[in-house]
This record gives sequence, C-alpha cells and structure tokens, in this order.
Amino acid sequence: MAAIMMLTMIVLLLLGFPMMIPLIAASFIGFFELFGGFSKMDFMVQQFLAGIRPASLIAVPMFILAADIMTRGESANRLINMVMAFIGHVRGGLAVSTATACTLFGAVSGSTQATVVAVGSPLRPRMLKAGYKDSFVLALIVNSSDIAFLIPPSIGMIIYGVVSNTSIAELFIAGIGPGLMILLFFATYSVIYATVKKVPTEPKASWRERLAAVKEAVWPLGFPVIIVGGIYGGVFSPTEAAAACVLYAVILEFGVFKSLSASDIYAIAKSTGLITAVVFILVGAGAAFSWVISFAQVPQAILGAVGVTEMGPIGVLFVISVAFFIGCMFVDPIVVILVLVPIFAPVVKSVGLDPVLVGIIITLQVAIGSATPPFGCDIFTAIAIFKRPYIDVIRGTPPFVFMLLLSAVLLIFFPQIALFLRDLAFR
Repeated sequence: MAAIMMLTMIVLLLLGFPMMIPLIAASFIGFFELFGGFSKMDFMVQQFLAGIRPASLIAVPMFILAADIMTRGESANRLINMVMAFIGHVRGGLAVSTATACTLFGAVSGSTQATVVAVGSPLRPRMLKAGYKDSFVLALIVNSSDIAFLIPPSIGMIIYGVVSNTSIAELFIAGIGPGLMILLFFATYSVIYATVKKVPTEPKASWRERLAAVKEAVWPLGFPVIIVGGIYGGVFSPTEAAAACVLYAVILEFGVFKSLSASDIYAIAKSTGLITAVVFILVGAGAAFSWVISFAQVPQAILGAVGVTEMGPIGVLFVISVAFFIGCMFVDPIVVILVLVPIFAPVVKSVGLDPVLVGIIITLQVAIGSATPPFGCDIFTAIAIFKRPYIDVIRGTPPFVFMLLLSAVLLIFFPQIALFLRDLAFR
C-alpha cells in the first residue's frame, strides 16, 4: 500500500499537479486499501478536519497577514536602513547588512519567502552597484532568508509544534541561538568574500545619520519585543502574540507611517487568504495522509528496515537530518514536516530525545531544503522576483549550504546552542 501511495504522489508531481493534489490522492488510495472501498471515506474527512482543528494554527494566518502588511509598508525598509547605517561602511558591510536585515525581518515575519521579497528587492540592486557578483548576491539573499525559519516567529515551527504536540513557545525561544549562529557564519563569509574580491566599501554614516536611522526603526523593532518578550514574559501565548503583531502592523503602517491606505486592504487580505488556504489544505491533507500510514504501521516497517530503532540519539538525529534535507529539496517544506514527523515520532520518543531539539534540527533542515536545488521554494521565489534564470540563482549556493549543514552538525553535537535559552526561560 505504501508503495502505491508514494508512486501516486511521484507520478502526479511529475505531471505538474500542485502538491495538495498528490497528497490528497495518495490519502484516498490509502483509505481505499485499508477499508476495501469508499464506505469509510467519512473517516478521511474527519482526519482532514482534525488536522486543521488545533487552535495553535490560528497563528499561521495571523503571521502571514502581519508579514504581508509590513512587506507592503515601510517596516522592512526602516530596518534595512538602520542596519546599513551601522555596518554598511566596513569591508563586506553591505553583504553583512543584507544577512542581518534578513534576520531582523525574519523576527518580524516568520516567512522565508516574504524575507526574500522584502530584503532582496531593495538590497540586490545596491549590492550589484557596489561591485558584488550577482551569483553571490542571489545566494546570500536566498540562504539568509532561511534564518527567518529559525528566528521566531516561524511558521515551520508552528506546524511542527502542532503535528508533534510540542510547545511552540519553547520552539520559538530555542530557535534564537541557531539563527544567530548562522548569521555569524554568513557574516564572516561575507567579510572574507569582500576582502578577497576587493569589493569597495560604502560611505561611513555619521552618528547623526545613525541616530536618525535608529529613531526610524524603533517602531518596527517592537515586533520581536512583542513576540519574544511577550511569550517569554508570559504575557502572550504564541497565537495571541500573532494577533498582537497584526494589530501592531496595522497601527504602524496605516496610522503611524501612513504608508498604506484603505485601498490596499483588499489586496493584502486576498494575498493572505490565498496563502492561508494553500497552507491549511496541505495541513489537512497531511493529517489524513499521516493517519493512513500510521494506521497501516508503515513508519514502524520503514524504521525497522533502515535500522533506525537500533541507533542511539545521535544516529537518529543524523537520519532525521538527512531525511528532511533530501525531502525538502523536492517537496514543499510544510508537506515534508506533515509526512515525516509522524514517521519519526515513535523512535524520537523511544531514544529519549528532546522534542524541542528535534524540532529545531528539523526546522533547520527544512530551511536548508527551501534554498537548495533542485526544487527549493525560495529559489523559485527569487527567480520570480529578480527575473533571473534558475542556474544564476543557484550558482553561488554551495558555500552557504555547507555553512548551514555545518550548523546542523554543531546542533547535533552541541544541543545547548538551541536549548540554553529554552532552559533559561522555561526550566
């Protein structure tokens, strides 16, 4: 049965169907095989609805809406200008500023694709004018956007938390350390690249200009304060923090900055609605698919055949990392989380791994896969936004993928990189 389900998904994907169709079709086949017909198809509907029932999922459209408002408004530009004012003048400072801006916007939006658009659109022309090669610029933007998957809020963490029944608040806090570590790696590489290539530096901003940039960015910096400070301080749950971010974004962009008007509301609502619909259909279909394979004991068969059940914690983490890295190279990250997390859940529990650590490693691998050929979703976002051919977008990615994989290895052997802040906040 499992082979038929997977073959169905592969064939439909190769025929060009969107991911939700192969997932639903495979689930239908699984139910048909299990119950010998369509008489029990109401079970599938129940599992589909159960997948989108958790209240924590309300945070997803909230963060998508907040990110859409900020991307169309002034918040992203103000954050970028502040970063540039302080480090734009050092060797490689423009590239470091780009990576830092991606991190800051990730702490605002939680979306890698929104980060590619919001940060890449204004900074790519500036980097090209400064003398950076386009292959480096595109790779930097696409891979730095991965940090948005780790720095809270993270839509990937929300989906993982719902599927695995893990605290989303703890996942959010635990993602900060790995996110900052990756930023440090990217910043170091950017400085080395600019030094070797002799890229000219930007004019140094005066302290008056820096102070002005900070004043302009004070309001947008309130987003991470609301999210991290509110959750850490026990003021908000993650879902409540998402709602607070939407309200804050509306107040800033429509009231304080006046960058948006009533005429923009329809476009923002339509964009958010379409993205949310796709995400929720995937979540529901993934829940039905996961129920089928769990009922048929497919995970136990696969893990037993591979020998994962006999491995120790580190071996299990390596297998999980490889599985998610490969999966996200070909399939939408949300689908990979929905399908693979239930498969690995029994063995994660049996070897005593911390589900928060597992969630951070999975989120990192999902982020890497989002920017890795052949089908990383951020690659195609960059192709659409920057109007560059596929090969140009991926040409400069190998050094960044290496740094991201190194980060994953460090997390496996030094879990306190992720768990230190979590333990400090919740233990």
